[in-house]
Amino acid sequence: MNKEAVETYLAADHAADLQAAVERLAGTVQHTPLRKSPELSARNGFQVAMKLENLQDTGSFKLRGAYNKIASLPQEALDRGLITASAGNHAQGVAYAARERGAKATIVMPQITPPLKVDATKAYGAQVVLHGETFDDASAYAGQLAQDQGLTFVHPFDDYQVLCGQGTIAMEILADRPDVTDVVVPLGGGGLGAGVALAIKTFRPDVRVIGAIPEESTAWRQSLAAGHVVPAESVNTAAEGVAVKRPGDLTFALLATYLDDLVEVSESDISQTILFMLEKHKLVVEAAGAVSLAALGQLRDQSQSFAAFAGEHVVVPIVSGGNIDSVTIGAVIQRGMISRGRIMQFGVELPDVPGQLVKVATILADLRANVIELNHDQFKASGHYRNGVLLEVTVEANGPEHIAQILEGLRSQGLQVHQIY
Repeated sequence: MNKEAVETYLAADHAADLQAAVERLAGTVQHTPLRKSPELSARNGFQVAMKLENLQDTGSFKLRGAYNKIASLPQEALDRGLITASAGNHAQGVAYAARERGAKATIVMPQITPPLKVDATKAYGAQVVLHGETFDDASAYAGQLAQDQGLTFVHPFDDYQVLCGQGTIAMEILADRPDVTDVVVPLGGGGLGAGVALAIKTFRPDVRVIGAIPEESTAWRQSLAAGHVVPAESVNTAAEGVAVKRPGDLTFALLATYLDDLVEVSESDISQTILFMLEKHKLVVEAAGAVSLAALGQLRDQSQSFAAFAGEHVVVPIVSGGNIDSVTIGAVIQRGMISRGRIMQFGVELPDVPGQLVKVATILADLRANVIELNHDQFKASGHYRNGVLLEVTVEANGPEHIAQILEGLRSQGLQVHQIY
């Protein structure tokens, strides 16, 4: 977006435009629940109420911005057909909104997009084109197709009507929790963050807006530090919904003005949060949706302005989506359990004589380590024993201290054990 357009939107009547978005979305978009989390509140020392956009129709907040944009278009633009680029959630939002407005939609998605999101987008009647390895690759190709075929491009984040649609989330938060003090929002291209920040600072400027990013998605940190958009050289995160190399020009201008703080979370934090939400709240949260939740534990450590806050503060993390396929969620759960010391695998070489497996099993039983899987393989042995066998065992544990006890218990019986993970 060019500088003149950015300045025009910055000078717009934001209160009126946000209210217009609320009216357009009425009857189409859910007013999603704001749920208290006693577990997260106790863990972090402040009140936590989760804004559950993972329960939105299409499984993500993206429906809000897509529908607001498409509903604001003239009929001539709808008749030409719509096109967008997306890693998945915006794709479903555009496909859903296009179907509701009677327009044809083409969605360009990166080739790494989870099949669940591809199939869900097709189910709404859109044509899906897979192109490139990243969102930025897909976006460039979608822009070229829009130009070549005369299609109306619906940008996933760097669009004023799109981000006003996302801002309706903040208006619901303010209505449901007038005592809110902080809103935590994941940042990818910045549409959600900019829309939320715009609404918060328009109607309740005393409420702080905190951005949350994965550690390996550096564009926002670098851009805010530099005072202008700085594209990341690479993005390496499981949170594909926020894996954007270049923030939007309009979204950057808004967040550079309105964002109060920025915190970073690790991939381990994200995996553990997805597992936590499944176990404690029975909610499916995608990796991008877990970023704001994972950031809660980082606020006091990383946030310069949060350290002095007392326990009476009410923090609302926006759980931005829940679209995660079964293969990915299985891998995420396993990574989360490993990082929390809930699963451990070790290897031990044994002489291939009767009774050795029973010996190991008895030690594990005495240590209350539940065996999940074992592999007894003569061909993997290094030859330390004549007729040796390598035993690889995966066990369920109760945390890092329990793992240390298991390993020490095995070694105390003369076994040469090495931890695999």
